[in-house]
Amino acid sequence: MTELPKTFDPAEIESRWYAHWEDKGLFRPERPDAQPFTIVNPPPNVTGSLHIGHALDNTLQDIVIRYERLRGKDALWVVGTDHAGIATQMVVERQMEARQDKRTNYTRDQFIEKVWEWKAESGGAITRQLRRLGCSMDWANERFTMDEGFSKAVIKVFVELHHRGLLYRDKRLVNWDPRFRSAISDLEVETQEVKGGFWHFRYPLADGVKLANGADHIVVATTRPETMLADMAVAVHPDDPRYRDVIGKDILQPITGRRFRIVGDDYADPELGSGAVKITPGHDFNDFEVGKRAGFRPAEMLNMFDADANVIQTADGLIPDRFLGLHRFRRDGVDGARELVVAEMKALGLLVPHVTKNKEGEEIESDAEPRTIQTPFGDRSGVVIEPWLTDQWYVDAEKLAVAPMQAVRDGRIEIVPKTWEKTFFNWMENIQPWCVSRQLWWGHQIPAWYDEDGKPYVAESEEEAQALAGNKALTRDPDVLDTWFSSALWPFGTLGWPEQSETLSRHYPNDLLISGFDILFFWDARMAMQGIEFMGDVPWRKLYLHGLVRAADGQKMSKSKGNVVDPLGLIDKFGADALRFFMSAMESQGRDVKMDEKRVEGYRNFATKLWNAARFLQSNGVTASTSHEAPAAEAPVNRWIIAETVATVQAIDTAMAELRFDAAANAIYHFVWDQFCDWYIELTKGSMDEETRAVAGWAFDQILVMLHPFMPFITEELWNLTGIRETELIVARWPQALYAVDGEAQAEIDWLIRLISAMRTARTELNVPPGAKLPVIVHDASEETRRRIDRQGAALARLGRVESLSFGDTVAGGAAQIVVDEATFILPLEGVIDIAAEKARLAKALAAAEKERDSLSGRLSNPSFVEKAKPEAVAKAREDHAEKAAEAERLKAALERLA
Repeated sequence: MTELPKTFDPAEIESRWYAHWEDKGLFRPERPDAQPFTIVNPPPNVTGSLHIGHALDNTLQDIVIRYERLRGKDALWVVGTDHAGIATQMVVERQMEARQDKRTNYTRDQFIEKVWEWKAESGGAITRQLRRLGCSMDWANERFTMDEGFSKAVIKVFVELHHRGLLYRDKRLVNWDPRFRSAISDLEVETQEVKGGFWHFRYPLADGVKLANGADHIVVATTRPETMLADMAVAVHPDDPRYRDVIGKDILQPITGRRFRIVGDDYADPELGSGAVKITPGHDFNDFEVGKRAGFRPAEMLNMFDADANVIQTADGLIPDRFLGLHRFRRDGVDGARELVVAEMKALGLLVPHVTKNKEGEEIESDAEPRTIQTPFGDRSGVVIEPWLTDQWYVDAEKLAVAPMQAVRDGRIEIVPKTWEKTFFNWMENIQPWCVSRQLWWGHQIPAWYDEDGKPYVAESEEEAQALAGNKALTRDPDVLDTWFSSALWPFGTLGWPEQSETLSRHYPNDLLISGFDILFFWDARMAMQGIEFMGDVPWRKLYLHGLVRAADGQKMSKSKGNVVDPLGLIDKFGADALRFFMSAMESQGRDVKMDEKRVEGYRNFATKLWNAARFLQSNGVTASTSHEAPAAEAPVNRWIIAETVATVQAIDTAMAELRFDAAANAIYHFVWDQFCDWYIELTKGSMDEETRAVAGWAFDQILVMLHPFMPFITEELWNLTGIRETELIVARWPQALYAVDGEAQAEIDWLIRLISAMRTARTELNVPPGAKLPVIVHDASEETRRRIDRQGAALARLGRVESLSFGDTVAGGAAQIVVDEATFILPLEGVIDIAAEKARLAKALAAAEKERDSLSGRLSNPSFVEKAKPEAVAKAREDHAEKAAEAERLKAALERLA
């Protein structure tokens, strides 16, 4: 047994033990006959780096996998990275731009080769960072969404979905990123508030038609005047009396001269603006739906932008030449389509100016009403996203959603917390077709080939496509698949599918998925769709959704706010164990985690407490236990710690079964800090006989095992420094909570702890000198209490600073009285403290505490304060009120003791 150093060095311990575990293959020990347990890691982007959300997500997964591994299961934690199509292509292109190079200087194959070179040199930094966090993943079988086997699965799924009629090509609106010249997913769209304008224009009614008020035009309002060049209708509410008579009549777009109908649609809000809305179905998602209801087919809808968001001619050829080639917005000092449309409408006298008054009451006209516009941006490109009408590949998500919804309803998939079920069903019941094609080079190229007429042939290889097409010349679709399409196959594609391997049959369905709620739809729901469709069973039995990690003030973390916390910096400062324990202790179902560095520091102190406890035990001859079973014990304190150990195992098992990470962490924390370190060690100091050493060694071993899933590094180090072991802790045996609870011993030691605590509290409150030993007179003691006093007299004398114990009724002079159960314990204070002065001090402090408590109570009962003050101010007031109320109660009790 090696003597423990005075202090421990987390960095040295962490690097050494992680390398040992991985080198020895201990993350996936050979257990072919054990019950399998499987989780898959949400594959991080190959371009990514560890952020605080990753730290939470992966800590929770590692706690579960280490716990199940200790329970003897064949625990598999699938790990890998996502090829992250758009993110990776952007990284490589930026590196090329820095060298005055660009992608278009190369063929597609040459560029893809450069991406693979980048991956080999720089990709996957996050996997090294996950190791620093302590993630015990199956690195020996690490997967990548672009590796050969997984790519085969992706292509097969695409082809099969097409053959089953669940995947098709269609013309619809997409989120188009002009910077990347590609469609992007909703998840890659970031809405920002932008200062913009609300322009009002007059559209002339055709054929001499007039409104009921005699007007020969309708005023429409828009935040995007540039798209007027592709207007196809004006919508009004069918019940709006101002416009009811002109529904179905024609109206004119002044610049293009295009004639189109006025349509009645509930989308138009009579209370908003003029109640009339211009409809541009080729460039607005809401307008697209209105256009379909009005009878326009997508093929008929007008598109006025190219892939770079420059103006092109529409199918009807009505856009004037002077607009062609202009960008949609002003750029590089050159007016765009927006500015020219506004200028021409103004020149035609069809711009309705926005009128305001200055301080002097004079009217001031401006072209537009200032508005803050919720504007979509590409989260990586930083440019405004354009709703763009284009041909893309779509998955019939509506049909695929039916089976997962039924699986949740019948309990085959359990969503935890259950409150997320409503959100899940709401989205799935209103799901839209899923656009799965992207206009990139890096990714899984779509297995579709076109003949000269544009007819697609979908097959797993060009030879198969050629066989379908006959002797026609074919050209492959240049697009690639959305990365969410490939990652949707993760629970079975990583296990060898489409090959029917033993690993696949053994580990599918997975047991659990742990995921942030923010990817419930983008990833979790799609895994459920594809898993049931291709495997005939759910991908996982249970789905746990955790919240976000927020800044200490509750705000969402963002680089722009400067409140982002780097988990690697916290690991450098406090160690991975401390950060992991913070994450688990703060993870309460349904709530976000508020970052608090002080608490991380507190859990580092907890690790120090554990280390010091191990050093104390070692110095007293306590070594590793030689048995998994609890030693035989006679002393109540030893029987008590055995019972408390068993109760803690039971509490952790219950919490883990319910995925209540905070309850599990708090159970082991309070057992280690309070019961074991603060009481058991204190109660057994100076009396470490053979029985106590055996019990202490056994209990400490159980602590190391129970704490290991949360704090793997320090526990493994202590496990191996405190004795000769058969195995490393990571593959040790989880404690069995099979012992009957020793209620008698628990009751006696709980009584002892309550009595000593009450004595210490009274002495502190009454300013009794710390070194003073006091006689104690016991009144109304039962026979059981007398027996306990007899057995625990030495502990009371040492820990309660008791000079002598006797039984009687009263004492002369002032005294403090402590009631524990039926007995009253009297501490004579005459001559020890100035009783009159102490009463005066306590009374003054009580009055001050009550005054503050009542002031805060009045504040909190004022609706104006609660409703109008900042939430953090109200929370602080409640916290202060609770603190002052507790202080008043404590001081009142202290005064009563002296009465």
